[in-house]
Amino acid sequence: MTDTKLEWSELDQRAVDTARILAADAVEKVGNGHPGTAISLAPLAYLLYQKVMKTDPSDSLWLGRDRFVLSAGHSSLTQYTQLYLAGCGLELDDLKALRTWGSKTPGHPEYHHTEFIECTTGPLGAGVSNAVGMAMAARKERGLFDPDAAAGESPFDRFVYCIAGDGCMQEGVASEASSLAATQNLGNLILFYDDNRISIEGDTKIAFSEDVQARYDAYGWHTAHVDFTQGGTGYEENVQALWDAIEEAKKVTDKPSFIKVTTVIGWPLPTLQGNHSVHGSKLGKDEISGLKKVLGFEDEPFAVDQSAVDHARAQAAENGKRQRAEWDLKYEAWRTANPEGAALLDRVSKRELPADLELPSFDAEKMSTRKASGEVLSKLAGQLPELWGGSADLAGSNNTTMKGEPSFMPVERSSQEFAGNPYGRTLHFGIREHAMGGIVNGINLSGLTRCYGATFFVFADYMRPPVRLAALMELPSIFVWTHDSVGVGEDGPTHQPIEHLAAYRAIPGLDIVRPADANETAAAWHEILKRIDHPAGLVLSRQDLPIFDREAEGLAPASEVGRGAYVLKEASAEPKLILIATGSEVQLALGAAKKLEEEGTPTRVVSMPCQEWFDTQDDDYRESVLPASVTARVSVEAGISMGWSRYVGPAGASVSIETFGASASGEVMFEELGFTVDRVVEVARGVL
Repeated sequence: MTDTKLEWSELDQRAVDTARILAADAVEKVGNGHPGTAISLAPLAYLLYQKVMKTDPSDSLWLGRDRFVLSAGHSSLTQYTQLYLAGCGLELDDLKALRTWGSKTPGHPEYHHTEFIECTTGPLGAGVSNAVGMAMAARKERGLFDPDAAAGESPFDRFVYCIAGDGCMQEGVASEASSLAATQNLGNLILFYDDNRISIEGDTKIAFSEDVQARYDAYGWHTAHVDFTQGGTGYEENVQALWDAIEEAKKVTDKPSFIKVTTVIGWPLPTLQGNHSVHGSKLGKDEISGLKKVLGFEDEPFAVDQSAVDHARAQAAENGKRQRAEWDLKYEAWRTANPEGAALLDRVSKRELPADLELPSFDAEKMSTRKASGEVLSKLAGQLPELWGGSADLAGSNNTTMKGEPSFMPVERSSQEFAGNPYGRTLHFGIREHAMGGIVNGINLSGLTRCYGATFFVFADYMRPPVRLAALMELPSIFVWTHDSVGVGEDGPTHQPIEHLAAYRAIPGLDIVRPADANETAAAWHEILKRIDHPAGLVLSRQDLPIFDREAEGLAPASEVGRGAYVLKEASAEPKLILIATGSEVQLALGAAKKLEEEGTPTRVVSMPCQEWFDTQDDDYRESVLPASVTARVSVEAGISMGWSRYVGPAGASVSIETFGASASGEVMFEELGFTVDRVVEVARGVL
């Protein structure tokens, strides 16, 4: 432990108690919520916001701020009360409006909705993965902008603090992310575990018996334990010990730190402390009256101690002003000494692309779109130093490694296959798809880099929650999913996506992009990078696909990909039939159109790499591609037909797959499941 003495006054303690009664009253007023943890964890939250973290109450987006993540997001009042006390954008009326329509205080903290909320933490454990991503981003950004600065002296140095509970510790995503955090030696990450041994079903011993601190020891974290249940009348708020543990953790630069804080949920409630009922229910007027009597507050709703609030706000403002002034000196010195770095920072802060960005063009006979994607990434590497990412142990299959770029890892983790350094480019997530998604989101929340993560499309099932959260937070996360269909072949139905395209298209605010050839893949990457207010999934083939000779074949240029759908091949006359296809099936549509034209049916072929992009086009453009007068339409896509009815209409049909696959070569799979030119022609004849 350190010998640093924490400055802690009676007004500080009074402010902590003010947070407690506000948590109780806010839940009581709305009639539902989670008061217990917010009451018992108030000392920790106050310590972080008032004594530990670098925060400027006047600027929620200050580049030099530390980051705070409440993974136990149901206990939103743990954070809301501190934002109120610190003058960080919330007032008393906001707490009174907890969990009501339009308020700044929703049931779980929401990014973009409430100032100073760093990420949306709904599902338990998600915040742990986000915090790991934020810590990785901080190191990457330091390496990108200020790699030679002494430890702790760069304006890009910062800590990430995260509070998690028993529920977070039981979720697999927290374990996945924590394991990787240790492998990455993330000394800038400090995780607090609220060990109150209570969940919705009561005592956690019925389903959770492990020694969590020992687990984190085994991961390779620095660990400490502060017990708030010992001494005095059974609960000594030993904030000095907590302060000491934090100070010690900040000195450990080669490991993330885990601080177990043993508490009694709801302490000091007079009769309900330790009871699982206080986890997620209002307390009742009698219990709140008892709490206020114990703490010395008037027995009326929201009876704040204004002197304590004034003290907390003045303290937070003074700390923020001082920390900001110190940081500004470092930052201005850095900008002066690094004009090129400053120019890069200015560009990436606005998420702008270079005006002269170049992408590869492809003229080979055929190439898988996953391989084309890899070529695109390697081409972009030197032009977009902020772009980085990797795979869940599938780098060679997903083609996500930029050529010649080192891996992001401690030097001692380098292997025969991958050499790396702490500021490298290629990420290795291990076989941890769920954590990968959360980490990618955490990195992109930081705002100064753009990160992608990849796996097989069928395994996107493992990472759906963070993809949904990326859409909810409007993050520009990029998810690369390869092996996109039954074309995977012999690995069989466990590895062959069927329902996945439809399932992911169902997420609001997510773009699903399935390019037809290598040049569409390059155009898709460019379009995804231009879109900065929501995520995208890039769905790519394992098998080689023909690269269309667009000029020779009379096809539209791949630059039309940004429209979502475009007329790839026009009919010989006024079209009587429209074939709409995505990805590897576009070649089938072209082949079928040729046969149908030979039979005398003018047939238009539409490539639709992204339904979402097409849906945002104006009415005139959409009508020009899919005119209402042409009702004979057929969609061709190697997945379920769900979602295609709005494009083919009531008179149209879909060539689709409505069963699981089998173990056979990709060619045989397509043949057996009816993905042939002849089958498309047959279905087309049926709708004419």
